[in-house]
Amino acid sequence: MKMDNQQPDIIILGLGPGNPDYLTVRAAEVLTASEEIYLRTEQHPTVDGLPEGLITHSFDWIYEEEDDFQTVYQRIAAEVISLAQSHSPLIYAVPGDPFIAEDTPALILERARQAGLSVEVIHGVSFLEPTFAALEDDPLPQVTVVDALELTSIHYPSFPPDQPALIVQVYSPHIASDLKLTLMAVYPNDHLVSLIHEAGTPEIKIENIPLYELDRSPWIGNRTALYLPPLAKGSSIESFLEIVAHLRAPEGCPWDREQDHQSLRPNLLEEAYEALEAIDKDDPASMQEEFGDLLLQIVLHAQIASEYGEFTLSDVIRGIYTKLIQRHPHVFGDLDLGEAGAVIKNWEAIKAQERQENGEEKGMLDGVPGSLPALTQAETYQNRAARVGFDWENLEGVLAKIPEEIDELRDCEDGIRQIQEIGDLLFSVVNVARWLRVDAESALRGANQRFKERFAYIEEKARAERRELSEMSLEEMDALWEEYKDLPKG
Repeated sequence: MKMDNQQPDIIILGLGPGNPDYLTVRAAEVLTASEEIYLRTEQHPTVDGLPEGLITHSFDWIYEEEDDFQTVYQRIAAEVISLAQSHSPLIYAVPGDPFIAEDTPALILERARQAGLSVEVIHGVSFLEPTFAALEDDPLPQVTVVDALELTSIHYPSFPPDQPALIVQVYSPHIASDLKLTLMAVYPNDHLVSLIHEAGTPEIKIENIPLYELDRSPWIGNRTALYLPPLAKGSSIESFLEIVAHLRAPEGCPWDREQDHQSLRPNLLEEAYEALEAIDKDDPASMQEEFGDLLLQIVLHAQIASEYGEFTLSDVIRGIYTKLIQRHPHVFGDLDLGEAGAVIKNWEAIKAQERQENGEEKGMLDGVPGSLPALTQAETYQNRAARVGFDWENLEGVLAKIPEEIDELRDCEDGIRQIQEIGDLLFSVVNVARWLRVDAESALRGANQRFKERFAYIEEKARAERRELSEMSLEEMDALWEEYKDLPKG
């Protein structure tokens, strides 16, 4: 920054949002007293209202030579520093305010310090003030300002959806189209949004449209922004965390305040099973509800841990975030893995390396929880062993193990041996399910449910005949069993 009473080497000046009337007094004084200035771009309405006789140069030619903005900004900063070393003071002007949605001023300041050049910054009215004036809205306390280019490069919005957002630099239908796809990952297609064009100029225009029409506007241009109203309160993870923290607070719920990791353990297990049941039923409404109940348990444990000084939910998220990146070098790095089998083998190699780096001597199967249901545990063991090649060559070999295990069970009279042989038989059946890409636990749950429904039908028929089940013969019950199987299922 410039020292008092010392002429700066560089003046970075804000031209305001587009109407020359919005130039600050200081900016107008400097422009009137100057002979020439350098513009980041001539594509700004204020340029037409600059003082007569002022010589202007622009860096638009750099935009034409480069394919990405970061390279453009770096080159502009380098040019400004080079020019300032022989043309002092050099006036560099940018649209709006130098530090609102502008990259070059910060780069110039950094390079100027390294070169020993002094800089004065003359602030201007940014596009934000006339934008929110047009919307008749106050950005405080919660509006998020986001760059459209950032959002078009990701798959999920980077801000809480239950808070409003202003998305800037929606300067082309192509950008609007990509932006729409990102936003539709969270927002309904018909969510009403506002496009603000030419804020800060007499040509300002506001369009209120559904989100799916975002890229159809004929007025999209260099000075277009999108105002995104919030979804209903409580639709963000941040809001949910606040609710859970409130429940645990002194003024919260007595029951929630009493819980700890151990007391909540049964709840976590129960909610996980209820979520699995909803998945097995292929019921989206139930899945939505049960996933919420399961998420509550996760967040409750994280809140308790944060109160104990153990870890926070941010630690949990950062840990799994980092792990996913490390274990997917074929996605986030330059490793080329052509098919799923190679991905799995590489996954196991990475995990083995992680164990070695952490000084762990655990085997591949040691990380499988002992509390898993036995069928799930068996399938997990088999999957992990198969990833390193310990597996049958084909399904026929797997199927052949079942009659082999049955024969061993027939030949066994010792009680302990019978338990072992039945275990081996079940393990082999799980292996068949794995080869057929069938989840054994879900398959058995389905069989259990079918048994329950068919047996309930037998009970219903017995009640209709005012008979006890014990009075019915096996043949009668078996006939009703088959009868139910033949009934049409809606």
